[in-house]
Amino acid sequence: MISQTYGEQIYAGVLGKIIGVYMGRPVEGWSYENIVKEFGKIENFVAEHNGFPLIVPDDDISGTFVFYRALEDNGYPKDVTADQIGQTWLNYIIEDKTILWWGGLARSTEHSAYLRLKQGVKPPYSGSFEYNGQSIAEAIGSQIFIDTWAMSNPGNPERAAKMAREAAIVSHAGIAVEAAVYLAAIEALAFDIKDVDELLRSARKYVQGEYGEKLLKLVDDVVEQCNQAADWRQVRDWIQENHGYHLYPGNCPMVPNHLAVIMALKMAGDDFQESISIATSAGWDTDCNAGNVGCLNGIRRGLDAIKHGIDLRGPVADRMLVVSS
Repeated sequence: MISQTYGEQIYAGVLGKIIGVYMGRPVEGWSYENIVKEFGKIENFVAEHNGFPLIVPDDDISGTFVFYRALEDNGYPKDVTADQIGQTWLNYIIEDKTILWWGGLARSTEHSAYLRLKQGVKPPYSGSFEYNGQSIAEAIGSQIFIDTWAMSNPGNPERAAKMAREAAIVSHAGIAVEAAVYLAAIEALAFDIKDVDELLRSARKYVQGEYGEKLLKLVDDVVEQCNQAADWRQVRDWIQENHGYHLYPGNCPMVPNHLAVIMALKMAGDDFQESISIATSAGWDTDCNAGNVGCLNGIRRGLDAIKHGIDLRGPVADRMLVVSS
């Protein structure tokens, strides 16, 4: 049994995730310049402004909560495997219709991994450099879907990190896997640790190898920028100059988006709404980044923090659509 406090934090994490996704989704794919021109800074939902409904199916939400079924379907093992998670993909995804961005082989990371699984290629090869290439294997997706591994292991970062690693290698490799593991460990730790810098330090030991070392160097660099900056836009400019999309292969690389998540976490302090506002206003993969930040700060700060400020919970009304077979 989990404690009542943990239960409330899990609820806040789920709510924070969906609020972040719904805030970021309408400007996904927009350039930073267009976001600034149209909105300046996004502090509330803009779906209606863009002619979209607020509550819609979204791959970031569906994947997060469908892939978690690998635990339920296998009797909640403490050592869930990548093979079991890959089989969950095959069991619940409806090809070309649900959960994933169906952008095509060698263009969409998850679509590529799904096709490998369907061909009988097992993890970690289904997400490997060898089969899919670096630009596909090191895209953002592994980070998007990790929140449930942390929320099913509150206060247990070691097991959260292990599950996140098994989930990540179904579709990704390299630094993308280590970024997913790092964020999952941070979220699991956030059930008990509230200080952002302590979270960032304590989760370091769960990343591995040369890609883990590379990730931590990037984290250190962006944290240093945050500590020196007076405004988050200064940090955003630094990320763009040194780690923008133009410096990495692929259409949605992990690195700039992971750094945007760290930036939003650091520069917003304890302000939940400010954190998802930064993650959305900064551009790049806005719904993914705001969703991860919202989940993490939902866990860390709780339901009261979500309610502080603009009413973001009312329009969402605690609703999400999870679409699978």
